[in-house]
Amino acid sequence: QVQVVESGGGLVQAGGSLRLSCAASGSIDSITSMGWGRQAPGKQRELVAIITSGGEPNYADSVKGRFTISRDNAKNTVYLQMNSLKPEDTAVYYCYVHSVWGGRLQPNSWGQGTQVTVSS
Repeated sequence: QVQVVESGGGLVQAGGSLRLSCAASGSIDSITSMGWGRQAPGKQRELVAIITSGGEPNYADSVKGRFTISRDNAKNTVYLQMNSLKPEDTAVYYCYVHSVWGGRLQPNSWGQGTQVTVSS
């Protein structure tokens, strides 16, 4: 099994910044992609940032230019630096990890989520 734990959420004023962290542990030989999704009340979960094993990032249009995803392969950790936060960024942020174990690609493993609240 893979354990995924997020941290770094909180309350911030509009225009402020937060940095989320996510660490994966357990049955992992290697990790392919890692990423962040978010879910606001009454809305479906959406992917906001993905980073490949080679470090190539991709962002949702809604966060492009404001959020930066990065990873530390040695620590099986992914980060999300969020700048210029807006009230519409308020959501529970979830991290996912796509890992390999025993030579097989495993289903995505998701964390429990961390709340981000942006006040206007």
